[in-house]
Amino acid sequence: MNNSLTPTTPEHIRNLSIVAHIDHGKSTLSDRILELTGAVSPREMRDQFLDSMDIERERGITIKAQNVRVSWKGYTVHLIDTPGHVDFSYEVSRSLAACEGVVLLVDAAQGIEAQTLAHAYLALEHDLEIVAVLNKIDLPAADPDRCAGEIESVLGVPAKEILRVSAKTGQGVPELLDAVCERIPAPKGDPKAPLEALIFDSYYDQYRGVVSAVRVVNGVISAGAKLRFMQTGRTHEVEEIGVRLPAAHEVKALGPGEVGYLVAGIKDVAEARVGETVTEAARPTDKALPGYEEPKPMVFCGIYPVDGDEFEALRDALEKLRLSDSSVSYQPETSPALGFGFRCGFLGLLHMDIVRERLEREFGLSLIATAPSVEYVAKLTDGGEARMHSPAEMPPPQQIQVIEEPFIQATMLLPVDYTGTVMDLCQGRRGDLVRMEYLSPERVELVYRLPLAEVVMDFFDALKSRTKGYASLDYEPDGFSPGDLVKIDILLNGVPVDAFSAIVHRSDMVSYGRRMTEKLRELIPRQLFDVPIQAAAGGKIIARETVKAKRKDVLAKCYGGDITRKRKLLERQREGKKRMKAIGRVEVPQEAFIQALRIES
Repeated sequence: MNNSLTPTTPEHIRNLSIVAHIDHGKSTLSDRILELTGAVSPREMRDQFLDSMDIERERGITIKAQNVRVSWKGYTVHLIDTPGHVDFSYEVSRSLAACEGVVLLVDAAQGIEAQTLAHAYLALEHDLEIVAVLNKIDLPAADPDRCAGEIESVLGVPAKEILRVSAKTGQGVPELLDAVCERIPAPKGDPKAPLEALIFDSYYDQYRGVVSAVRVVNGVISAGAKLRFMQTGRTHEVEEIGVRLPAAHEVKALGPGEVGYLVAGIKDVAEARVGETVTEAARPTDKALPGYEEPKPMVFCGIYPVDGDEFEALRDALEKLRLSDSSVSYQPETSPALGFGFRCGFLGLLHMDIVRERLEREFGLSLIATAPSVEYVAKLTDGGEARMHSPAEMPPPQQIQVIEEPFIQATMLLPVDYTGTVMDLCQGRRGDLVRMEYLSPERVELVYRLPLAEVVMDFFDALKSRTKGYASLDYEPDGFSPGDLVKIDILLNGVPVDAFSAIVHRSDMVSYGRRMTEKLRELIPRQLFDVPIQAAAGGKIIARETVKAKRKDVLAKCYGGDITRKRKLLERQREGKKRMKAIGRVEVPQEAFIQALRIES
C-alpha cells in the first residue's frame, strides 16, 4: 500500500502542479495517479476524486486547487490539481509558488488552447520545469503528431520529449510519473535554517478553525511549536500538522520541500491570509517570502439578502468565504430598493456565479445579485480622480473632465475558417486588433484589446456560438482608457431610481434606455394614475413608456339622463387622478427590481 509517510530527504521529493485548458483532463489524470500509486483503494475510488465541493462535481469543473501526496518508486510526489477556467487562474499562480515543475496537459484532439498558453507562460515566469503531455490519445479524433508539432513551434518543447498518455485508460501514466521524477528538480532547502513556510491555500473548518495548506521552504515545522505569522505579527501554537494522502494524516514534522496542512487554533480568518510567511517565534527568519500579488477584481455586482434580517449572516458568510477565496472583495452598500447589502468584486462572470451559489448553499442564504458592472475612473476638473463601482457613485457631470473605462487584452485561439466572424464580433464590441498569428495551417491566434464592459455580459457565449464551440478565450487586464461614456437615469413618475441607473457607451445609450423602459412597463403593476417611465441621459429624455392607470367606472350608476352629470363625474375623477399623480409614490414590488436588474444577464 502507500508508503508516503516514510521520512523523505529533499532529493527524493518532487513538487508539481497539473495545469491545462478547461476539459483537457487534469482531474482525470489526478484520479489515475492516485490509483496507480495506491493512494486510494479501488473500493473508495470515484471520478474527480480531488474535487471535494458538490458544486465542482455537478458542473464538472475544478474551482479550488487541491494538493495530495503520493509515493512512486522511492520518491514522494506532491501533486496539485488546479482549475482550468480563466476566472480561476489566480488559483493556478498560487499553486505554482509551491512547486518546482508543472505537467502541462494538452488535448491530443484539440491541440493548444488559450489557457494552455497562459499557464505555460505563468510556469516560465516562475522559472519552473515544464513536462509537456498529450492526453486523450485514445480518442478517434486524436492527432498527436499535429499537436506535438504545434507545441514545439509555439512553446519550443522538442516533439520527441512530449509524452503521450490517456488519463482515462491509464495508458502512459507510469512513464509520465517516471519522467516527473527524472526531469523535475528536487526542492532546495536547509533543515537547520530558521523556519520559512508559505501558506498557499486556506479554508475555514467550523470545528478546528483555519486549516492552511503550507509549503516548507527552509527549516522544520514541528507539532507543538510556537509559530509567528509575519504579516499580522501574531503568534500561534501548532495544534496539528499533517499531509493529505488524500485523507488528512497527522505527522510529527514537515521538513524543507514538503507540502502539508497546518492547524493552529486560528479563529479569525484574517490571521492566516494566503501568501503569509510562517516562521518560528523563538528563531524567526529575517525577511518574509515574496507571497502573491493581490488579485484585482474585474467585475462588480451588488449582493443583497432577500430577507433584510440576514444582513449580518451575509457579512459572516463573506468573511469565511474570503479565507478560501481571497480574490473576492466586498464593502457594505445600501440601495433604496433592496435595502442593506454588499458591493462585491469578482474576477469574472463564472467566478461571480460560483461565489453566489456557494453563499446560498454553504451558508443557507437567499440572495439577490444585481446586474454586473465594471470599475470606472472619473478624472475630475480639480485634478483629483474618483473610482466608481456603481452608477450611484458618479460625481456631478460638471465636475468630470473625462471618464476612463477598463480594457483587457483578449487572446482567442480558433480554426482559420471562423477568423472573419470572430473579427466582426470584436469590432462590434469596440475592439482593436493587436496581432494575428497562424499557429498551424488550421489554427489562428487573434489578440484584441477590448473594453471589459463589452466582454462581461455575453461575449464568451457569442464567441462560442459563432465558432460552433471551437474557439477558446483567455484575457488579462490592460489598463484604463478614456471612453465616451454616459450615465443613464431611469425616472418613475419624474423621480430617479438609483437601482436602475447604468453607465454605458454613448453608442448603446438609446438601445439600453428603450430596453429598460419596455421591461419596466411590463413589470410595474398599474397604479391609480398614469406612470411615465423615462430614460434620461445628460438632461435629455431618450426613451419613454407609460403604465396606464387603473380606471374605476364612475358612470356605472348613470342610466341615461343628463349628459352634464356624466361630464361632472368624469371631470371629478380626472382632478383626483391629477392630484394623486402630484403626490403619489409609485410602488415598485421587489420582484420587479430583481427581474429588471437581471435584464442584462
